Amino acid sequence: RLSCVRNNVWLACCGVASAGLAVLSSFGLMLFCGVPFVVTVANAPFLILGVGVDDMFIMIASWEQSSRKKGNSDIKSRLAETYSEAALSVTITTLTDVLAFFIGTWTTFLSVRSFCLYTGTAFVFCYIYTMTFFGAIIVLNHKREQGNRHWLTCMPVGVDKDQAEESCLYNVCCIGSCSRQSSQSESEHPMSIFFKKYYGPFFTNKWIKLLVVLLYGVYLGGSIYGCTLIREGIDLRNLASDDSYIIPYYDDDNKYFSVYGPRVMVVITESVDYWNETVRLGIENCTQNLE
Repeated sequence: RLSCVRNNVWLACCGVASAGLAVLSSFGLMLFCGVPFVVTVANAPFLILGVGVDDMFIMIASWEQSSRKKGNSDIKSRLAETYSEAALSVTITTLTDVLAFFIGTWTTFLSVRSFCLYTGTAFVFCYIYTMTFFGAIIVLNHKREQGNRHWLTCMPVGVDKDQAEESCLYNVCCIGSCSRQSSQSESEHPMSIFFKKYYGPFFTNKWIKLLVVLLYGVYLGGSIYGCTLIREGIDLRNLASDDSYIIPYYDDDNKYFSVYGPRVMVVITESVDYWNETVRLGIENCTQNLE
């Protein structure tokens, strides 16, 4: 928002910080418990940031929606309404993510097991911080708006004789509006108005819904076809810990033997008389033919 009072920059920063705290807490707990840290775990913060920011948007949207409902004039009622709307969505998202990653700990790959432990624990901490830390930040931000304070300096914003003579740009940055009147109303966000009045009615049209179903069918068919073309592309050396003996093995194999192609092995499934010289010669001839 352009208003220096209704601007929620610090609220967004605290939402990102909440996800960062979850990463630090989970990594600290896992390292304290002796869970090995492998290179694949470095991808976990990006996953936590995505889910944490999504939870942040859900909380803020529910908070702003609660202001337009009757009987929610005090902070306690608004916060209760916010949690009743947002907590269900956030909880389901967290439960499914945590369940998926903790199931991944059953794998025999130690690196994948470590990654799932770190990430699953981080999702738990992300949920805890969203439900506690970020909820408190929303209330503090609301009290700042009620006090008509600037989003950056938290200093009271008002109009006096000296400010009334300042330029329009100064009034927008330091008062909240060019008209020299401090705005504190709970106006609906333009993006919410767009989705409510234009985007929603457009997609509820029966022909548009039919088109969406057809497009989804095309997308689903393309996805199934793409699954049949998936090839292994993972670097196996990244699945081992940094001090594992297999790391130099893969390095040397790639350096000295990559030009020879894959190894070919011959398996004899029948029971043969290896003591028989004729049988041994037959096996030798077969091997030479394959070479």
